[in-house]
Amino acid sequence: MMTTPFDVHGKHAVVIGAGRSGVPAAQLLRARGASVTLADSAPTIDRESELRAAGVTIELGAHRPDLLDDADLVVLSPGVDPEQPMIALARQNGTPVIGELELASRWVKGRVIAITGTKGKSTTTTLTSRMLTEAGFDAPAGGNIGTALSGQVASSTDQTLHVVESSSFQLEGTDMFHPWIAVLLNLSADHLDRHPTFDAYADAKARIFRNQTSDDWAIVNLDDEGATSLARRAHVRARRFDFALDTPVNDGVTVEHGTIVRRSHGEAAPLLPVASVKIPGRHILSDVLAATAVCCLAGVPPAAMQRAVETFEGLEHALERVAVIGGVQFVNDSKATNIAAASRAIESFERGVVVILGGKFKGGNFGDLAPLLRGRADAVIAIGESRPQIHAALDAVLPVQDATSMEDAVRKAAQQARTGGVVLLAPACASFDMFRDYADRGRQFKAAVKGLNVAQSSVGPWRS
Repeated sequence: MMTTPFDVHGKHAVVIGAGRSGVPAAQLLRARGASVTLADSAPTIDRESELRAAGVTIELGAHRPDLLDDADLVVLSPGVDPEQPMIALARQNGTPVIGELELASRWVKGRVIAITGTKGKSTTTTLTSRMLTEAGFDAPAGGNIGTALSGQVASSTDQTLHVVESSSFQLEGTDMFHPWIAVLLNLSADHLDRHPTFDAYADAKARIFRNQTSDDWAIVNLDDEGATSLARRAHVRARRFDFALDTPVNDGVTVEHGTIVRRSHGEAAPLLPVASVKIPGRHILSDVLAATAVCCLAGVPPAAMQRAVETFEGLEHALERVAVIGGVQFVNDSKATNIAAASRAIESFERGVVVILGGKFKGGNFGDLAPLLRGRADAVIAIGESRPQIHAALDAVLPVQDATSMEDAVRKAAQQARTGGVVLLAPACASFDMFRDYADRGRQFKAAVKGLNVAQSSVGPWRS
């Protein structure tokens, strides 16, 4: 929430990237009186006629060299590399260059709850929003999921709590972004195909704490060494209220004797039973603790937290139970786009796992999966550009078989799976070598599963 004026009336703003963040950013700038150019390298974009009717100038295809020459402001969508020469030159010439998240945050009236981390952001953001909503708050989820924050500005009030999933790509474009509550779930290598080093990736994440004061709150996962180390490096000024499953918590949220509790001044106050959580996996329980910690600070009653958790059956593409065919579960975790996320998905199952792994590699080491795969997994089906790296890391651990398409991968995985086992899509990679995005990959997985044998399939909740 801005405390100083930010006026673009009569200014020329150029928005680069016409995806789910760039389009609402262009609309917001136009509504605030700016002359807006929306540029995208694609030959066509969604909602083009609507944008032109609103007075937005649209430039598609290769960017002309002088695109930014007369810009008073440049706004980048999260997928746009800020180090592109044209953008770097604009910044060098004194033109402000900011991200869509930064732009929107300057105009929202409500307070911001920002959630970042290498994995678990979408689940935690969604569950936090649902807990708050269950308690009667106006608490839309958005940012990197759902509606971009720019699309929430018009409906924002002083009472709104914006629950914002914040990726490293979004945070690196921030300057004055100031969350009331900032959550750091975990930190491990990711997006090293975009960030030049792990430290650069970590520095982008750390910007979530940059403008907080002693009136704000920082929530950190004490079980995660990467998160605690980054919080120390960031010299967090906000008050701390943390969470953990295993590490002792002095002030925050943890689990004791099957109950999620709030610990403060040596006392433990019960909040909700662990049995309320319907989705398997310790990482999911950790995400629930993070959401619960936020809602403790926001004043959500425990009963509302429990109602939200009991009815939460997960997100599409995040440990999504697709079907049971011939006694084999098929599970879609296409959102597991890095090694750490794939690890958490694999450890959610005890035995008989056949993992579909691979895609456009973003960094890390497939060998880190070996200890989890031993004893748990029966085979790996390798897809995408990273197949040679998967073989090099895992051939000595278990059988690895290549597949040329998602349909081929699902068919081969089904052949390898045993009754009582699991076919798990947990790619540990980006999707762009074979698919439009992770959602397209997950939906192709589900379509391939459906095509195996619809008559023998069934699906239901994780727990009856």
